[in-house]
Amino acid sequence: MGLSKTEEFTKAQNDIAELAKALGHPARIAILQFLSQQKSCVCGDIVNELPLSQSTVSQHLKELKKVGLIKGDIEGPSVCYCIDAKALAKAKKMLDELFKVVQLSCC
Repeated sequence: MGLSKTEEFTKAQNDIAELAKALGHPARIAILQFLSQQKSCVCGDIVNELPLSQSTVSQHLKELKKVGLIKGDIEGPSVCYCIDAKALAKAKKMLDELFKVVQLSCC
């Protein structure tokens, strides 16, 4: 998060912000949707599904992996990616907790 005084916020707030940042691009949402329909995936398969170059897809995969939503294993010359079910459950719980405390008041 850079020099935005993240130490002034709770770990939970910083974790949710990192998750939101990783989810903040439609290509990453498309990757998660694609992977959720697969048991595992070779990166080339993802490239074939998106209107993006291999290097751009790799960068998006790196961001999703950084927050733990996906995991990848090297198998020969390929990297197979899949959704990390435990991390996804944790992310869902964090977002559920965030929106549970939100109360509509006037708008």
